[in-house]
Amino acid sequence: MFEELISEQFECSFWVVFNRGMSNADRHRLIAQAVKESGSATVQKLAQLTGASEMTIRRDLDTLAAQGVLERVRGGARTLLLRGEEPPFALRAHEAVDAKRRIAAEVSSLIADGETVLLDSGTTCLEVARLLRGRAVTVMPLSLQAIHILSDSPSPTTLMVPGGRPRSAEGALTGPLTLASLSALRFDTAVVGCCGLSAAEGLTAYDLDDAAVKKASIASARRIIAAADGSKLGHTAYAHVGPSTLLHTFVTDTTAPADEVAALEDAGTVVKAV
Repeated sequence: MFEELISEQFECSFWVVFNRGMSNADRHRLIAQAVKESGSATVQKLAQLTGASEMTIRRDLDTLAAQGVLERVRGGARTLLLRGEEPPFALRAHEAVDAKRRIAAEVSSLIADGETVLLDSGTTCLEVARLLRGRAVTVMPLSLQAIHILSDSPSPTTLMVPGGRPRSAEGALTGPLTLASLSALRFDTAVVGCCGLSAAEGLTAYDLDDAAVKKASIASARRIIAAADGSKLGHTAYAHVGPSTLLHTFVTDTTAPADEVAALEDAGTVVKAV
């Protein structure tokens, strides 16, 4: 049953909807997560879940389909994801937003004025870009979204733009020109996102080209800070980047599994859960 596939978080949100109402962004996050968890959902069921009218749900589904978050089908929507497939950027941008902002604030606090910073692609690193804007740092972002955020950054921020080919819909820069940009420079700190991280399997990514860029990023920096919400810890994607011992610091949130946190700390990585 659809209701059985909804987590306790969604069930709680259901009652919040009826008592307090829900913003468009919150409703979109709830719909996207419900479709992702169950594989598909009807307009009627999503209306029951959110407390919104069926007409509103249809508009929401059209919007989310246009963003590549889900696929619109007759009477509802279904997920676009296959097993082991990377969730679309637009979907990830709706997930764990508060946690990503707390993680970004902690990462920003670890970066001192005057540093040169390499900033990886991904939604968590995008939040870091927002906080580095206007800081007295030199930043080279590895995604079109972060470049856009920092492109009109006021002094004293210095923006460095690498070469490369953006991955479709993701905006992450990859390819020979990106690797050449990284090999030509040395950074104080690299802030690296991850698709999966564990003490046993190390840092992993869904995309081989993205994994190559992460490897080059790690090789070009004196200090490596990994940033990801707790859902990535203990998870493994198929493209290996490197062992967890390459990371000086891992910033995550309080949902991170305690056993994985302990294993990383035992291996020498400083873990900060915010």
